[in-house]
Amino acid sequence: MSTSTSTGDGIAAHTSPVLVTGLPRSGTSWVGRMLAAGGDLVYVNEPLNPQHPPGRCPGVLDAQVTHRFQYICDDNSAAWLPAFRDTVALRYRWLAELRTNRSPYDLARLLRYGTAFTLGRLTGRRALLDDPFAVLSAGWFARRLGCRVIALVRDPVSFVASWQRLGWTVHFHEMLGQPLLVRDHPEVLELRRLATSQDRVSRAAALWRVTRSVLERTPGILVTSYEALAADPVPGFRALYAYAGLRWTPAAERRIVRACCHSSGGSGGGFAWSGLSRTAYRPMDSRRAIAHGARGLSDQEAARVRAMTRA
Repeated sequence: MSTSTSTGDGIAAHTSPVLVTGLPRSGTSWVGRMLAAGGDLVYVNEPLNPQHPPGRCPGVLDAQVTHRFQYICDDNSAAWLPAFRDTVALRYRWLAELRTNRSPYDLARLLRYGTAFTLGRLTGRRALLDDPFAVLSAGWFARRLGCRVIALVRDPVSFVASWQRLGWTVHFHEMLGQPLLVRDHPEVLELRRLATSQDRVSRAAALWRVTRSVLERTPGILVTSYEALAADPVPGFRALYAYAGLRWTPAAERRIVRACCHSSGGSGGGFAWSGLSRTAYRPMDSRRAIAHGARGLSDQEAARVRAMTRA
């Protein structure tokens, strides 16, 4: 685990926005919701997701997302920096949202986010961005926006198994087609040899390996094990609250205990598209969830993932 806690522009932890990131299915929604349980943060779900919803909402982020895993750095931040400054300052763009999204669902979401941003700003709350698609740009968020960045990393076998169960895959042209990303993180070029492969296990494992490499070399962020946090959530979240400059209160602890020690009949737990934010989180028994992480992969596939992701 990386424990660097510096943030951009010298912003103190108790005034900094928070970014929770990591590859999709690494626990970002869970961690984001648990951090917001203390009442000091306004939860903002996946502004960099290119799919609407939850992304492509200019009221939340008034900038055009062109790729999954959009790479943002100083060389292309002319549009991103002012847009994200508005987002983390909880300034909602009502007119921009109305011009773009007008369905009943969109209007309900506009009212929810617009109200949350306005009340949050007036009461001195901070923004919490839950965004897996920011994972390759985590350093920029820490350096230029002063975010306290928590980057979740899941065990590679559990990560790949989760993607397999959901039938997910990744299209590497989304990353290879970003020259600044390839320039700054040349390990992304490793993905080229699998760009046309139909082997979803190998593709997911390669994505995990490259992303982990990028995170390990990114200063100013906290890289956190999903499994370690799930195995002992109360002290783990207490440490994350301290890192993010959040108040750890008895009410926050009670909410976290209720959400992470939820007994149900399911074996995997924790995944459901729910609410206007479309967050993929529901109460779960976090210890039980990690025990079933490899479900869906054969022993041979799990061994192949281990071999591909070994440092």
